[in-house]
Amino acid sequence: MTPEKEGSGLDNYAFALEGRFCDLPRANGGKTSGADQDGNKLAYCVTDVPPWYLCIVLGVQHCLTAFGGIIAIPLILSQGLCLQHDGLTQSHLISTIFFVSGICTLLQVTVGIRLPILQGGTFTLLAPSMAMLSMPEWTCPSWTQNASLVNTSSTEFTEVWQSRMRALQGSIMVGSLFQVFVGFSGLIGLFMRFIGPLTIAPTISLIGLSLFDSAGSSAGNHWGISSMTTALIILFSQYLRHISLPFPTYSRDKKLHTSRVYIFQILPVLLGITLSWLICFILTTYNVLPTDPDQYGYLARTDIKGDVIGQAPWFSFPYPGQWGVPTVSLAGVVGILAGVISSMIESVGDYHACARLSGAPPPPKHAINRGIGIEGLGCLLAGAWGTGNGTTSYSENVGALGITKVGSRMVIVASGVLMVVMGVFGKAGAIFTTIPSPVIGGMFMVMFGVISAAGVSNLQYADMNSARNIFIFGFSMFSGLVIPNWILKNPTAIATGVVELDQVLQVLLTTSMFVGGFFGFVLDNTIPGTKHERGILAWNKAHEDDSSNTLESGEVYDLPFGISSYLSSSSWLRYIPFCPPGAPSSLGGCGADAKSLEPKQPLGHPEPAQIIIGVAL
Repeated sequence: MTPEKEGSGLDNYAFALEGRFCDLPRANGGKTSGADQDGNKLAYCVTDVPPWYLCIVLGVQHCLTAFGGIIAIPLILSQGLCLQHDGLTQSHLISTIFFVSGICTLLQVTVGIRLPILQGGTFTLLAPSMAMLSMPEWTCPSWTQNASLVNTSSTEFTEVWQSRMRALQGSIMVGSLFQVFVGFSGLIGLFMRFIGPLTIAPTISLIGLSLFDSAGSSAGNHWGISSMTTALIILFSQYLRHISLPFPTYSRDKKLHTSRVYIFQILPVLLGITLSWLICFILTTYNVLPTDPDQYGYLARTDIKGDVIGQAPWFSFPYPGQWGVPTVSLAGVVGILAGVISSMIESVGDYHACARLSGAPPPPKHAINRGIGIEGLGCLLAGAWGTGNGTTSYSENVGALGITKVGSRMVIVASGVLMVVMGVFGKAGAIFTTIPSPVIGGMFMVMFGVISAAGVSNLQYADMNSARNIFIFGFSMFSGLVIPNWILKNPTAIATGVVELDQVLQVLLTTSMFVGGFFGFVLDNTIPGTKHERGILAWNKAHEDDSSNTLESGEVYDLPFGISSYLSSSSWLRYIPFCPPGAPSSLGGCGADAKSLEPKQPLGHPEPAQIIIGVAL
């Protein structure tokens, strides 16, 4: 559909002359003002295929949007794995997590939920992992904290960190089997029946709030650089997104010509990180930044890990079991299970947000079941490969769809291929380690803050004039901050006499999202309240999948390569929770009337213009 341009030319399209535009679903019957209508235009919908060069450019941006979160996980885990002074191993871990994230992204987009949603390391598993590594038996030897005493090639040091990694791997693999079962069996629907906004809001909010220390530590290494990164991302994504710039383009009809591209709207994160990285490189080249490691601002230099680039191999092929045979501990498995459940809840919200922002109908049950099952399979692969983490849907990248107005899943396919390539080329992964921590911290200031706000945004479905709901949310949030903080300061306080039980409680009670989500779940399901008051009615209306039999839903969520058409001949397959229920493939011969093929309008959603970056639900 060709867009009708306003006379002023200040429409909100990402590409003024190229591409196909479609409307985001409306909640008010399609009656919008001119400004709102412009804000709801998509340059490319979920099933559209942009030009290959645009897929690559936007794929790079999605990689860099997820890069901060992906690279932060092995860097944070390195503290618990005793790897602070082994940059080469950190580079291997980064390459591994990129490789696995790319594979999981391709699986999710092709046979999973089939929405443009990127997979990467999850902070929901990072919290229980760090809690597990903080237990007394996994405390790092004192000599590993001294760089002069660490011989990274020695057998003793290798066993120190690999034994911890193997314990993480086994716990993640066992915990992921639960997610695989819940997804492919269709039990996710039963779980969601008891989970409402007052459970999800504190769970997701505490994911971001519990990581404030990591964001502050990275940003605090040079507040000037981190503030500049944050300011640039905000400037590009919010203030300059309506400004278009002429870019040379080529087409068969017009040959070489210029088109106006809303570059700040589609590449805000890429531009913000790249500019800050470039400035740090210039300041490093001219020695404006201090060269003394003890001076403030030294960590803003880009040459701190320069030796890692030289030592990293050109080609590195991660493989399952590269750190040894995984081991399993009860405390680790129980802690990972808490993270897995939180990850599933967050992912279901991401699916609905991603569908709305990419111009797709609400995801039907079979697609949600398949998506959760594939995520569980991704966690299993991540545990087998040894990333020290699992995989989940990235809220940051879902929100990026709302900023760029490009909802094509081919862009995410390009992102998955790029991440696999980065994981294979060891030098590429090592180069990315040269991004200074203040630059990453500046991005964290935006991303973690938005994740916290995304959790709070779920309260729009509940009646927050109710004293009941205010009490549940407030108590859950405050408990999720107080209890883990006290347990971390008093690690010997838990002493039941049963070592295994002590370990389980230690991991669970130091995981903020588990504590907050647990209290939210119990209180919301036990304190008397109507479904309207709890937000269950609005929640169900907003996420009902009454469009599961429309032609549009089949185009988006059916299995690829004609598999759905082949399976539709077997009536018994409709009872398999993750198989499509035989959606129509064409207007003729499907027995559906014209009315049944009209796209349904979801109810109760906020305006896309109000969704900033990382909306989960």
